[in-house]
Amino acid sequence: MEKVKDTLTIDRILEAHEERRDEIKQRLSEFENVWKDGDDDRLWEEMVFCFFTGGCSAKMGLRSIEAVRPFLGDGTQPEIASALSGVHRYPNARARYVYASRSFLKEHCNLEIRKKLESFDCHLERRDWLVREKGIKGLGYKEASHFLRNIGLKGYAILDKHVLKCLAELKIIDSPKPPNTRSRYLRVEDQLRDLTERTKIDFDEMDLVLWSMKTGQILK
Repeated sequence: MEKVKDTLTIDRILEAHEERRDEIKQRLSEFENVWKDGDDDRLWEEMVFCFFTGGCSAKMGLRSIEAVRPFLGDGTQPEIASALSGVHRYPNARARYVYASRSFLKEHCNLEIRKKLESFDCHLERRDWLVREKGIKGLGYKEASHFLRNIGLKGYAILDKHVLKCLAELKIIDSPKPPNTRSRYLRVEDQLRDLTERTKIDFDEMDLVLWSMKTGQILK
């Protein structure tokens, strides 16, 4: 499918949602099954995937997770970096993220990621912990939202460049520049929520609709 280049309108979002609704719901169902059936190793893999997508493409993240899967549990930093060489744009930096974060999570919660995430009463506090915890490397608000969405938890907007560009084209935000503070991220997230209320499109479906309108794909 070719990328859409026409001017974005509410009507075109509604048309795209209607066209891709079944595919979007299927993808969200797959995410929900990760939370329902996945063990902590699977949750860890999804977190690492989001380390790899930060500042890079989803496709690069997918290739990278395939490359490092044998080393996710106990691989050394050099082994992870070697596996990422020629696959990821930043093999050494991302290897440090994986190794340091795994070491922290093992010490902090014995890598029992599900139990840790379930300990938060507030969904915003859950994301705040992922972003602010210095032992976890490579998760800003966008990446933490991406991780939580990919493991089936709801109510988080993934404000990547494609979604932000859509919101700017719709004049909902002034600029597609990524929000660089918590308060700005929450503000844009609320503006996206307002759009979902106007269109009656489910909040968790909306960013997949917008993302697919810019890329022609529905990935993860």
